[in-house]
Amino acid sequence: MKTLAFASRNAKELQRDILTSIFGIAFPIVLLVLLSVINSSIPKEAHMTLFEIKNLTGGISAFGLVFLSLFSALLVSKDRCTAFIIRLYASPLKPSGYILGYTVPLIPMALLQTLVTCLFALIFGLSFSANILLAAVVSIVPAFLYISIGLLCGTAFSDKMVGIICGAVLTNLSAWLSNIWFDISLVGGAFEKIAGFLPFIHCVNALRATLEGNYSQIIPELLWVFGYAAVIFACAVLLFNRRMKQDK
Repeated sequence: MKTLAFASRNAKELQRDILTSIFGIAFPIVLLVLLSVINSSIPKEAHMTLFEIKNLTGGISAFGLVFLSLFSALLVSKDRCTAFIIRLYASPLKPSGYILGYTVPLIPMALLQTLVTCLFALIFGLSFSANILLAAVVSIVPAFLYISIGLLCGTAFSDKMVGIICGAVLTNLSAWLSNIWFDISLVGGAFEKIAGFLPFIHCVNALRATLEGNYSQIIPELLWVFGYAAVIFACAVLLFNRRMKQDK
């Protein structure tokens, strides 16, 4: 109950910053529209497989979740930079409770973002099916990854630094190493191996497999993502605990 009460407070903080929330939901839609229009305006023989609506929707849905890192990082870092966090330390919450309290309000945002992106893709030819709802559920795991990254960065750095790390650096890493904009296998070599080792491409693969109905591929991809998310989340809890002891 204490964690839920803290999560409720954080949800209200997100609601106050309504423009940021709208941007997080609207940006994937803008990308979907632009790339769909570009793909439809070129000759059919030159169409890119990655930009076919099922592939594009899965890729854009996964890429849009990167903004959850920035949201979660700003929540934590702003609290740390004010006297509010000192007052929080007087509560009976444990470090894991604090971190969960920052995590829970962002999960509904991830579900909404994926649903809105997939539903908007219906305009460009995505077939309506139960896979859209399943994609929203599957997106929870990639969302957990990005939220965990944000929590770790928010605990480690100031609000100015997280804007750079979770805004510019992470967004570019996620974009270039996730097989959204170009076929990484065509690059090959060390670049392809690094992309395969990192979780970003697996986030995209999981959502694409869901929308295409390739259910056997979903769990292996999600396990890779969840492994990263669990380790990063644990590191965020441990670091938050250390910060608590230093600040008390």
